[in-house]
Amino acid sequence: MDDRLKEAVDLFQEVMFFGTERVIRAVDNPLWTEFSPEQIQTLKLISTESHITSSRLALLQSVHKSAISSRIKKLLQKDLIRIVQTEDRREKMLELTDAGKEVLEQSDKVLTDYLEKLLSEQINDEEIEQFLTFFRKLKNIIKTDGV
Repeated sequence: MDDRLKEAVDLFQEVMFFGTERVIRAVDNPLWTEFSPEQIQTLKLISTESHITSSRLALLQSVHKSAISSRIKKLLQKDLIRIVQTEDRREKMLELTDAGKEVLEQSDKVLTDYLEKLLSEQINDEEIEQFLTFFRKLKNIIKTDGV
């Protein structure tokens, strides 16, 4: 493997792991005490997919179905998601409720505001455009592999 690609993968993983931890520690917001990062991520995935099965959530979050069942149960109890019956009675899809959409909007705003403040003096507009171009391309490549 090209050393640059290995470095890129390593950097990406570090930013994902340690960046999430830093944001949660640095941002004093009631959302982070009321909801776990995994619950917020679950809401984000449901929002991104519109309707999603618990099996797909388990696959995307790389966890066992029992972990997803626990998250789903908690989110259902808080009325942030609901189960939608499909034509195939065996398949149940999950979707966000209005309350779930609101929590996700608040979470996204908190994260965006924090990162904007953190990065505003260190990253210029050209670098943001390069980042967007690269990640849009990466998203398209990853989306086409059938996951």
